[in-house]
Amino acid sequence: MSPELQLLIVTVLFLGLLMAGMAVPFAITIPALIYLLLQGGLPALNSLGLVSWGSMNSFVLTTVPLFMLMAEILSVSGLSNRIYGGLEKLVAKLPGGLLQTNIAGCAIFASVSGSSIATAASIGGVALPQLIARKYNRALAAGSLAAGGTLGILIPPSFPMIIYGTFTETSVPKLFIAGIIPGYFGVVTTTEAAVIGCVLSILLGATLGELSLQRFVQAMHNTIYFSGNILFLILAAYIFSVALSFGGVGEKVTEFIVGLHLSKFEFYIALFVLFTILGCLIESLGMIVITVPLLFPVLNSYGIDPILFGVVLVIFIELGQISPPIGINLFVIQSIWDGKLSEVVIGTIPFHLIMFVVLGLVIFWPELALWLPARMSN
Repeated sequence: MSPELQLLIVTVLFLGLLMAGMAVPFAITIPALIYLLLQGGLPALNSLGLVSWGSMNSFVLTTVPLFMLMAEILSVSGLSNRIYGGLEKLVAKLPGGLLQTNIAGCAIFASVSGSSIATAASIGGVALPQLIARKYNRALAAGSLAAGGTLGILIPPSFPMIIYGTFTETSVPKLFIAGIIPGYFGVVTTTEAAVIGCVLSILLGATLGELSLQRFVQAMHNTIYFSGNILFLILAAYIFSVALSFGGVGEKVTEFIVGLHLSKFEFYIALFVLFTILGCLIESLGMIVITVPLLFPVLNSYGIDPILFGVVLVIFIELGQISPPIGINLFVIQSIWDGKLSEVVIGTIPFHLIMFVVLGLVIFWPELALWLPARMSN
């Protein structure tokens, strides 16, 4: 059986399981395991132990249950209703109303965590119930949170930028500074912010809200349920990424693009196609590891600044994280509400268009990303 036919079979199986209503983590994991078996037999499964440990052994991921607990405490104590009630009055005259607070909240949280998954899960856990209760468009509410979560890989501390800087020996501080204007800016350590948020939510819930021991236990129960769902989803995505990497899918697509010998504009168009395809299949760090070693050497021939390319690369990855069929943020939002995945996908369409505009501005007006790094050098 040819590798192309194997990939086609696995893709059809994945889409079929999703449409059949199977839980998303299982719908991702089962085709991934089958693809590994097709590619390398039982020995190909030997890497799963290391993948399981490596994907879950992350300080950033500790923020997921902590911030989910904070959100649940705010919810069961009634404080989230009061907070959003006040915000509703403040933003009543703004276009989009409370949807504006989603993006602002995601931007601030992303500057804390540097993780799009943690951002989407944590802000979504607080915001979605409030927006739905206030009769906001369900799809748009979910889409704004999925898209807002992607700010986590553009705003410092951005882990994809760190990996990119390591691979290309590009200044990481300059990459961080370059991401400020296209994104947002903030400085707080992830774990500290998560712990402080939990402690403050407990204190405020007990003194100003309606937090009782029974409601606290309920919040813990909900946190375990949603955190387990999200962390299982992350593990499934890593397994899927490893399966595709094992089959060399990313390398083959990238080598094809590099071999076309395109003009500068055509090169950017090809990158858009490449990262849209890879973003639907592989998580962000996997995309960088696969593509950067092949693409970086050709940047000089196109006259593309490495720092500019780092920012463009991260924006492409942001798009990939909200692109079906396997944009990770789509599934994170879908896992914390009672709606359909198709609603989340539809809700992200306006934000796709906005990201296209930002991408175009950065490509055709490079100073948007390079002005601040140049001031650092001076």
